[in-house]
Amino acid sequence: MRTAHPVETVRAAEAELMALLPDGALMRRAAAGLAAACCSLLGKGRVYGSRVVLLVGSGDNGGDALYAGARLARRGAGVTAVLLGGRAHGAGLAALRAAGGRVTEDPYEALAAADLVLDGITGIGGRGGLRPEAVPVARAARGSDAVVVAVDLPSGVDADTGEVDGEALRADATVTFGAYKPGLLVDPAREYAGALRLVDIGLGPYLPAIPGLEALQHQDVARLLPEPGAESDKYRRGVVGVYAGSDRYRGAAVLAVAGALRGGAGAVRYLGRVGDMVVRAHPEVLVHTGPWDAAGRVQAWVAGPGIGEGSDPETAMGHVLAADVPVLVDADGLRHVTPGAVRERSAPTLLTPHAGEAAALLGTDRAAVEAGRLAAVRALAARYGATVLLKGSTTLVCGPGGTGPVRVNPTGTPWLATAGSGDVLSGLAGSLLAAGLDPVDAASCAAYLHGLAARRAAGAGGPITASGVADALPAAWRDIREP
Repeated sequence: MRTAHPVETVRAAEAELMALLPDGALMRRAAAGLAAACCSLLGKGRVYGSRVVLLVGSGDNGGDALYAGARLARRGAGVTAVLLGGRAHGAGLAALRAAGGRVTEDPYEALAAADLVLDGITGIGGRGGLRPEAVPVARAARGSDAVVVAVDLPSGVDADTGEVDGEALRADATVTFGAYKPGLLVDPAREYAGALRLVDIGLGPYLPAIPGLEALQHQDVARLLPEPGAESDKYRRGVVGVYAGSDRYRGAAVLAVAGALRGGAGAVRYLGRVGDMVVRAHPEVLVHTGPWDAAGRVQAWVAGPGIGEGSDPETAMGHVLAADVPVLVDADGLRHVTPGAVRERSAPTLLTPHAGEAAALLGTDRAAVEAGRLAAVRALAARYGATVLLKGSTTLVCGPGGTGPVRVNPTGTPWLATAGSGDVLSGLAGSLLAAGLDPVDAASCAAYLHGLAARRAAGAGGPITASGVADALPAAWRDIREP
């Protein structure tokens, strides 16, 4: 599992470790890893004679860049430093000059010829965008043909929240030290980070066991996914109820049921207005047209995709929320839930809004949610006392109360921005709830599988459909299960 820690936690760990090391040893350790990563990015045999430009701020990130530049200079690179902070790390600057590096007053000539640019302008404590005097230099770096490598994190992004408040320098790769920072894993900052590389500088023993952010990986999902045994039957595997679809949004029901069936549910019971269409697409589904109390037993409900508006959905959602089983509420169903109704439930609730729906639930605007995704998912989980899966360019999962680690999904693809993909995700997550996974694990595993399936459906890259994502779920499941 990949984990990320807040800035305050990382700094505390660094202070503990530095107290045990000679002065400057930790910075030189980080710089050694940074220089090695730069050599890798330049390519074998290309360090000698390459042209490297260091954008150096006044903080420790500037010092890291200077020490790494000194190492590259000793390997034959032509290294030029641009001092943007008014002052620079004294020992690092001395090391660069001793290795043959130089300082220039004209950054633009050096950037125009650069093969690699090291962004050491601001560090993990930076707030807001780049200072005005750094903006034209950052633009010139990004407009050059050089590989841009961020030192610890791209300058101008918020390390704790992933927010980008102003102009930031977009990197091709980010080399971060000791621990991932939340902003490296969460949009919009994630889009500025490029490829990530973590340099181990020995912080592990000094970091807390509980991180601020988690990202599941294959082995984590494989451990959580349910697998039928010899004694399993359809009821032991989990029965999921799906309330979805309307005369206007008929396909939402078909897609939600498809996600549930391909998510390992032993059986799917469907209630809604388009049962004929659902059973034609999926003859294995148990379709109920009668009253709610005759629908039969389920281990979880998925409610909301495409149900539309009006009194019927409001009444039906009341029945769903009254059930003593886990309930996933998505799409139109989110209009019929209140914090009080969710908090009064005896069983868990999982809400799965996109940014616009989250904004409506929080009483804010979509832009605010998209700019501060971590804050939004925590606020929703706290307000409703529910697990929240916030869909989007970075899918986030937060447990009830808004405390504890937030899960970030690493498998998504922009091709998932297609009609109906969220309905498939809802059915998939509902099937995992019915199988007995707790809401945080069910939501996290569903998002992971959903992203893998979308990548499979896209192949080498191209448009996909929600149906294609559902069809690719079994293969994604096998990818995780197989070594």
